[in-house]
Amino acid sequence: MLPMRESAGLELPPTRTFIFGNPEVGTPMMQCQGSVALDLPQKMVLQERNGATQLEWNSPHYLARRHGLEDCELPLDNVANVLESLAKEVAGE
Repeated sequence: MLPMRESAGLELPPTRTFIFGNPEVGTPMMQCQGSVALDLPQKMVLQERNGATQLEWNSPHYLARRHGLEDCELPLDNVANVLESLAKEVAGE
């Protein structure tokens, strides 16, 4: 059986989505503003484009602005650092 995109005649470059989270971080974010559950757990997308591999994710600071988390004490810098470290490791830096 072909994947749905192929049976629809659509193409996509090689793509992988990684989903991960930490309840000790995500739960306080959702307690602060429930709408952040739309963007949690955190995701990273790895995709080949034009012969290069691209890694993308949403910064926790972006999520804070998007969902109005500015008034809550959250470890956003820590989360951002973990995501950036993970991205560097994947990139071999």
